[in-house]
Amino acid sequence: MSNTLLNISMITRESLRILKNELGFAKGVNRQYDDQFAQNGAKIGSVINIRKPVRFTVTDGAALNIQDVTDQSVPLTLSNQKHVAFQFTSKDLALSIDEFSKRYIQPAVVALANKIDYDGLGLYSSVWNSVGVPGTTPNTALLMLQAMQKLDENAAPMDGERSICLNPAAQASMVDALKGLFQSSEKIKEQYEKGRMGEAFGATFKMDQNVQSFTTGDNYGDTILVNDTGAADGDTDLVLDGCEASAVVFNVGDVFTIAGVYAVNPQSRQSTGSLMQFVVTQTTTADGSGNATVTYSPALQSTGQYQNISALPADDAAITPVQSASTDGVVTPQNMAYHRDAFVLGMADLPLPGGVDKAARASDPDAGLSVRIVRAYDINNDVFPCRLDILYGWAAVYPELACRIFG
Repeated sequence: MSNTLLNISMITRESLRILKNELGFAKGVNRQYDDQFAQNGAKIGSVINIRKPVRFTVTDGAALNIQDVTDQSVPLTLSNQKHVAFQFTSKDLALSIDEFSKRYIQPAVVALANKIDYDGLGLYSSVWNSVGVPGTTPNTALLMLQAMQKLDENAAPMDGERSICLNPAAQASMVDALKGLFQSSEKIKEQYEKGRMGEAFGATFKMDQNVQSFTTGDNYGDTILVNDTGAADGDTDLVLDGCEASAVVFNVGDVFTIAGVYAVNPQSRQSTGSLMQFVVTQTTTADGSGNATVTYSPALQSTGQYQNISALPADDAAITPVQSASTDGVVTPQNMAYHRDAFVLGMADLPLPGGVDKAARASDPDAGLSVRIVRAYDINNDVFPCRLDILYGWAAVYPELACRIFG
């Protein structure tokens, strides 16, 4: 038993340490802490602007060709304030920090870390690259390699910052599928003793029970065609025909391809040989004649610095959903392969209120994390009601550097 009473600063620092260790999916993303709020604190709705690098094309010959510099930034809104509240007694303050942490802090912070990861994994609906079959748990090395191929085709850096996040079922399936691969005895030992894969295919594997699922739309077997002669760069919607009448053709998160529209490498602008995939951003419902308008991402761009497709969609080009199951409405987990820069988790300091017993913040700019604890005192029962708060926001800054692995 410690002779020193625990203080609010010690408790807050311990909370931050546990949060750093408990993150799963979020541990592999770009995390940014904005110190402009270090003095007065931030509020829900505060914005951090994440600037994206400029992209240029290469000009042939000696003649000077000055290109327009188009700055792009992605606003990251701090839209989520989450907290866990608990109370402890005066006697508990005489515990060691380890004992206090095990009893109070760790359960609270684990709940917050899982919420952060769950919200981040909801960004699957911003990602258009995908591999696998909806409704089928991934179980081959080829599928993981195909996910890495998508990242390669989109110029994701090979810098040791790639991750593959799987739900428990997918992890169990993949550990079993890859147990025969040649690896060091220590790696094999870890697979068997911990049921985890570690590193493979140029990525760090991790399991996260917060992997989200979505339900595919009602489109399998339909002959869906583009009914649009005016597709242009910058468009994010297309008119379709041939859909099932009065049905929900696409749900948010559905992925489709367009015949003749191929993805291009973002640096060379050469076709990758793979049809460009698009993700549906609004529920698409057909009218009584089978006509519909689908809204999607990314925007069409067939030329220029930010070219992403080989050609614009042609009228009557076939629209093909990625699902290949014989029935519609398949519930499918959204496992994720991603580079660190695909997603950003932003956090900021919350204000320290007055009129309470104690309030403290702990921030780690390098880890991009910040935690606040506010403590009151109940004189009638000699207990300390306490709340642990975080303020954060998620953004898909480079969704092309991620790939969904259907499960």
